[in-house]
Amino acid sequence: MPRSSQRSFIGRVRDHLNELPPTERRLGEFILDFPGELASYTASELAGLAHVSNASVTRFFRHLGYDSFDAARRQVRAEQQSGAALLLSSVAANESDAAHVAQAHRNIDATFYRLPDTALTEIAAAIVAARQVVIVGYRSSNAFAAYLRWQILQVVEQTRVIPGAGETLGEYTAGFAATDCVIIFGLRRSVPQLAEILTSATSAGAKVAYVTDQPNAPATPARWLIRCDTQAPGPLYNHASVMAVCDLLATKVLAAAGSAGRKRMAAIEAAHDIHSELE
Repeated sequence: MPRSSQRSFIGRVRDHLNELPPTERRLGEFILDFPGELASYTASELAGLAHVSNASVTRFFRHLGYDSFDAARRQVRAEQQSGAALLLSSVAANESDAAHVAQAHRNIDATFYRLPDTALTEIAAAIVAARQVVIVGYRSSNAFAAYLRWQILQVVEQTRVIPGAGETLGEYTAGFAATDCVIIFGLRRSVPQLAEILTSATSAGAKVAYVTDQPNAPATPARWLIRCDTQAPGPLYNHASVMAVCDLLATKVLAAAGSAGRKRMAAIEAAHDIHSELE
């Protein structure tokens, strides 16, 4: 098991829950219901809500390996920034449908206001000219990677999403070349492998676009950086802006593919008819 200092806040609580005295165990169970609330409470407020003493709160967090309640609260706030949905849940969260729709519009407006005018046009040209297009997406990002591939596959044949089931990264990164275009979706919460893929792609000279929703993401060697706003009233991120970027990029790819792209689309439609695949 990882050392306590390396564990998430929720992981620490779960690891120690059955070892705690009854009063502290009750506090732990209360916290696990809505762990994100810890970020907004003082130690005294938490004690009152859980019906335990201030001393019990102090002992509880020391048993978890924290120097103080404030140290635990700082970790919760940091993990909220990373995008853990459970830590973004709130006992008070009850936003209307209209609030979600309005936030989606704000996210799209902010994303495209920030996006350089020529960025998607340049990426589309790189996709059409590439020997192969490799699209990377883990976790929630995989849905957007698969959607983008599905759209541009109509005009760009050598397009794939990695990694596939049972495949390793090395089977793809070993073949990266300067004539490739790599699109990486690094939405919260991302995985460490993205940094390795980015390094491999840029080292090979491939043209790389990196799509993220992290406002304070570190500088990247990618040629294009697309920052999408994904704020939401509730615990789940609103990805409307990411889908809008995918849709516009795919539209620009179809336009950039020109007559060759139209020829491929016509061949695909003919194949659909031969196989009676679509109604």
